[in-house]
Amino acid sequence: MKKQSLLFHVLFVAFFLSSATRAYAQFNNADADADADAEYATTLLKPGTAMPPFKTKTLDGKTFKSTQLKGKYVVLDFWASWCPDCRKDIPNLLRIYDCFHGAGVEFVGISLDTDRDAWSKAVSQYGIPYLQVGDLQKKDESALARLFGVKWIPSLYLINPKGQVVIATVLSDKIERYLYEVIDSTVNPDKK
Repeated sequence: MKKQSLLFHVLFVAFFLSSATRAYAQFNNADADADADAEYATTLLKPGTAMPPFKTKTLDGKTFKSTQLKGKYVVLDFWASWCPDCRKDIPNLLRIYDCFHGAGVEFVGISLDTDRDAWSKAVSQYGIPYLQVGDLQKKDESALARLFGVKWIPSLYLINPKGQVVIATVLSDKIERYLYEVIDSTVNPDKK
């Protein structure tokens, strides 16, 4: 009987501590977002800055010019197949893509892979449907990474139809929240 009572109390305390920890984490999520950007997004272009024009190659070797994106909201996703944080964020980006691509938001993955085969395999493995571009250079040597101030991946930009940076972040949730605020409520029927 004493063993059952002790077991009950231990389980109760464990459940309480687990619940309290989750509640604390949710309450402080905004602080965590700010801290991640404060630590990893300091060199990214600032909001209001014009998106620098660039020309590079697509995954299948075709020439891509950033002028093709003019007049649209654009999410730029700097990533690489070898990056664990990037792979972890792919499901979230795919969900955001599914929500907003039909409303005219373009998505461009800017790979910092040096191996085209590894890059292509990751795109296939994760079912990434949006345009992929890259210069097949290491992050520290990539002209695209330098142009956008990318020192950490994943790094994401939201560019407005005027071609200006709206958000520069390492957190895809920030992009999603902003898109829900600015894109027509028909995309998000729960929005009031």
